[in-house]
Amino acid sequence: MAEKQSPESRQQRYSFLELENKKCIFNTDKNIIELFQKWGVKMHVQYYSYDQMFQSYMKDDFMQDFFQDSTVTATLKVLNSKGIATNLGNGVARVESTPVACTQTSMAFFDRLQEESIVRENGSIAKCFDEFYEDFTIADELRKMLLLEDSDNYEVYSDKERDEFLFRLLKHISLGGPVCQYEDNVTPYLDTTKTLYKDLISVHKDKDTKQLRVSSVVYRLKAWDKDSTLMFPCDTEHQQNVAYMIIDPLKRHITILHHRWAGSVW
Repeated sequence: MAEKQSPESRQQRYSFLELENKKCIFNTDKNIIELFQKWGVKMHVQYYSYDQMFQSYMKDDFMQDFFQDSTVTATLKVLNSKGIATNLGNGVARVESTPVACTQTSMAFFDRLQEESIVRENGSIAKCFDEFYEDFTIADELRKMLLLEDSDNYEVYSDKERDEFLFRLLKHISLGGPVCQYEDNVTPYLDTTKTLYKDLISVHKDKDTKQLRVSSVVYRLKAWDKDSTLMFPCDTEHQQNVAYMIIDPLKRHITILHHRWAGSVW
């Protein structure tokens, strides 16, 4: 359960340094850049290092220290309503961090899309009559499964599985933005999700089982100012407005991934 924190009662323990030269794959891969433009996906990534050991029971202090750190307040960006990165500043007074499951190490996780006929054998996405849900137009069974709890295929993935970071990435990418040219075939969505997941998540080989295990720890973040106005990931609630902190405890690295439901300006 997410917890609220107050910075007044303690001194800052952690310090942070921005890794300015590190780039995410969607900033360098020409194919992904073009697909994000096509889908209206607005993502922003920044990287930081930190100076003390992290363990999950420390997360509240860790998150508060992050948003109070002078390096972070001077560098951390948020996406505005046009999808342009702007400085967050130092107004954060309260942070909420919610653990996000991150256990998947194989794209076989999505094989049931074909097994349940959401996707055909050739990768084409099964179509359906148009429906409208919140800001989304649903024209195929993939979006229906992602969005509508009363759809026939919603329970193909359990609530626990839907919380997996890998599933969340596919959902954000597949739903895109307000101006989205949807795919008829699932392959670009799956390939992009796989590439991005591998770039964001660290894994290691379990010394006993010899199987891959995820090293990274993922949290969904929200932050408010002193007047309880939502500041981060942005000032409006939307299921596509999200921010994740991905912590690599072995390297002491942080990835901040920010996705916003934003306008057509790239």
